[in-house]
Amino acid sequence: MKYYLAPMEGLTTYNFRRAYHKYYGGVDKYFTPFLAVRNLSSRERADILPEHNEGMRVVPQILANRADVFLNIAGEAAAYGYPSVNLNLGCPSGTVAARGRGAGFLKFPEELERFLDEIFDKCPLRISVKTRIGAENVEEWERLLELFGRYPMEELIIHPRLLQEGYGGRVHPEAFEAAAGRMKVPLCYNGDLISLETVGPDGGEAEYGTMGWLTSRLPEADAVMVGRGILRRPGFLTGDFSLVTLRAFHDELLEGYIRIMSGDTNTLFKMKDLWTFMGESFDNGEKHLKKIKKSKSLWEYRIAVDTVFREQEQG
Repeated sequence: MKYYLAPMEGLTTYNFRRAYHKYYGGVDKYFTPFLAVRNLSSRERADILPEHNEGMRVVPQILANRADVFLNIAGEAAAYGYPSVNLNLGCPSGTVAARGRGAGFLKFPEELERFLDEIFDKCPLRISVKTRIGAENVEEWERLLELFGRYPMEELIIHPRLLQEGYGGRVHPEAFEAAAGRMKVPLCYNGDLISLETVGPDGGEAEYGTMGWLTSRLPEADAVMVGRGILRRPGFLTGDFSLVTLRAFHDELLEGYIRIMSGDTNTLFKMKDLWTFMGESFDNGEKHLKKIKKSKSLWEYRIAVDTVFREQEQG
């Protein structure tokens, strides 16, 4: 089984990827947070610079509903030596979907078809697609599968939920099964993988959200994309849950953001955002998270983090 790091806007940037790869690894492909502007900003360009992604297999992800925008960004990726890009048809964010991008593009199959015709005809790179199974009802998936099956995509990454479902409720595994019966390209599963356990706590059938559930229910998956599971427990893939590794990973992240960001406020925003997930690596995570969120300077933040790790060690 291959493992991919999901693109999470503002979180899995190159600073995170480099630190994660150094201290944990276990990821076969790292997907960048989406690139959405025809002329990339300095921040977006920095995220895909080859020197910021050395030693990793990185795939730039593109969020677009206009072929010229997609092709322009893909051209920049090609100039940096990337062999492939990923099309985002999966983001359920309200602001993204309202503009007909991400999973919102699935509402307009005719426009999507014209878009796919052009990018697959003109793009100099291989294209993979990350998608949801429809916007409002699962019956949409049949038409989407018929459409996707026309193109020589490198890979299809499926989050088997609808746009309107966001990240709530259980996924629709039958949609992934339908794709396995129709598509002739590698398939990657994305959604709710929170444990690599292969059996249940009583030694019986594996629970939903575990690797055991996935491999027994969806054996056709060639790869798995994990996002929130890795952010919550960085040792998710390697089984390294030691505080020593986590602290080293945290400190490298922090120092990287101090170098990149302008001022304490921006750095603290980044780190606090990560702690909303990473706090789950600790006992009494909510209590620790409150201490960290109260910090208003890097000095206060460092003291709060020291306290969190010290209390965890003593506990």
